[in-house]
Amino acid sequence: MERRLAAVLFADVAGYSRLMQASEAATLAALRARHAEIIEPVVALHKGRVVKLIGDGVLLEFPSAVGAVECGVELQAALATANVGITPDRQLVYRIGISLGDVIVQGDDLYGEGVNIASRLEHLAVPGSVLVSEAVYSQVRGKVGFHLEDMGEKTLKNIAQPVRAYMVSNPPSGQSRLGGSKEVHKAGISIAVLPFANVSGDPEQEYFSDGITDDIITDLSKISALKVLSRSTAFTFKGRAVNVGHAARELQVAYVLEGSVRKSGGRVRISAQLIDAASDAHVWAERYDRNLSDVFELQDDLSLAIVSALKVRLLPEEERAIEARSTYDTEAYRMYLMGRRYLNLRGARNYEIALRFCRQALQSDPEYARAWALSALCLSYLNHSGRTSDSGFEAAQKALSADPTLAEAHAAMGRIMAEEGKFEEALAAHRESLRLEPDSFDVHHNFGTTYLELGKYEEAVGHFEEASRLLESDHTSLNLLALSLKSLGRNEESATATYRALERIEREVAARPDNANALAHGALALARLGEKERASEWIHRALIIEPDDATDQYNLACAFAQMGEPERAMDLLEASIPRKPTEFLLWMKLDLDLEPIRDHPRYLKLSADCEARMAHASEAQDVA
Repeated sequence: MERRLAAVLFADVAGYSRLMQASEAATLAALRARHAEIIEPVVALHKGRVVKLIGDGVLLEFPSAVGAVECGVELQAALATANVGITPDRQLVYRIGISLGDVIVQGDDLYGEGVNIASRLEHLAVPGSVLVSEAVYSQVRGKVGFHLEDMGEKTLKNIAQPVRAYMVSNPPSGQSRLGGSKEVHKAGISIAVLPFANVSGDPEQEYFSDGITDDIITDLSKISALKVLSRSTAFTFKGRAVNVGHAARELQVAYVLEGSVRKSGGRVRISAQLIDAASDAHVWAERYDRNLSDVFELQDDLSLAIVSALKVRLLPEEERAIEARSTYDTEAYRMYLMGRRYLNLRGARNYEIALRFCRQALQSDPEYARAWALSALCLSYLNHSGRTSDSGFEAAQKALSADPTLAEAHAAMGRIMAEEGKFEEALAAHRESLRLEPDSFDVHHNFGTTYLELGKYEEAVGHFEEASRLLESDHTSLNLLALSLKSLGRNEESATATYRALERIEREVAARPDNANALAHGALALARLGEKERASEWIHRALIIEPDDATDQYNLACAFAQMGEPERAMDLLEASIPRKPTEFLLWMKLDLDLEPIRDHPRYLKLSADCEARMAHASEAQDVA
């Protein structure tokens, strides 16, 4: 028998039996998602290890008490963030107990009083809190930046002596939650650009501050001497009160850039500060107050000032790359950012709004490549929804003509070619888009969609996982990921992806109750998870808000098929499929959500009609 001293953390879910009774599939999928997306990464960050999973519980081991307590606090913060926008009856709220003591090691497992005390403390903890033993308290006192409240002696089951317990309280405002220092790994000069805060007093200006942040990340990424964290990682801090030193340690970077954007009328003010993670000291800070028409010059100045503060040698071609813009027209840029915002909301109505903003941008600058590329994507999606006969091909061509190096344009062309059944050309365009910008949501989402249409599910899985990581609000990629995993027979992973999608959808519906596309995707997710009553309610809402969208109707048909209601599924399929492009039949054949109704007479007839339509279109193309 091996013995050692270890800090042990035990966590489980409050009200687990109630959650399982309400929906076993959804609860298990949620547990797997929490473990993969939150628990494993946070534990690794604090140098701990996952010993084992026990139903809804998890046993963790740490080499130090400080690491265990810091991890417990981080876990509760991250888990609380994950619950935002989810109805209280569906939230996973954890209790955490931590002890320090002698443990017995058998293989990878742990036993002994240290484990038992952590487990008993967890049972006493208030949901959402961290409760620690006196032994832990004596080790972390004065080494962490938060208060530990004495809860008195506790008599614990099967523990001979009472144990004094302490509850970790939130830190006072403005203080760091974490006191222990962590090594920052400097591979070159690493920097994270946190989302610039919108301080315009108008939530509608959020698109502008996000656009400024994206452009700064893009500019700094062009500098070979800098290692810039991806947008997806940085934007996990959006909307959170962040201690910058803590963020730097969590992200393992040497420097952090944070700032704010105030846009009012024809003026824009950007405040920014660069912070050294090692010393938590300001390296550089500046406030820029300019006319909105000078926003591009302002971005150049800001990026070059950061380079100067970091004492980085800028190559001539890198300086030219920073100063090169797809447009220098401020109004076109603003319209493009608004269009981008609506595209990411998904749904035919939002695509039409995004397209109108693109057209406004192109009126100001007819050679604006990014606006043409966004137009092409909107048109492709609208064509897919049966809202237009324009495939977006000409818009994609104009984007590529204006800027052959624009990944968005190649991604759009890839989707357009795939929708026309020209898969070799589609894959060539997707590969080029990936080469040009490997960290683009558009690139991975559209590449994954084409691979799914081709039945290349393993390849699709990788792209949808990456797409969901790159755009934290996206739910479509996760629903398609679930379908890809289901097609591979990886049903548990598919259920986890479905639940992850549902969580994002619930946040979107809470923010925008009229988003019919989100409701339709949510209804499908609920149907897959076996929550028929709630799925029926969402279907009803979606059809009232958007009764005639072919894509929404198709997704709702899939939901009805999963719920065992074939006639209602066929009603919606027969309403939507004739308005879809002829090549959509390829998708319908592969879609396992429709498997329950494959032998239905109405489905067989609809499928035969689609085959005939496809053959007729092919003949007409050959004649032309």
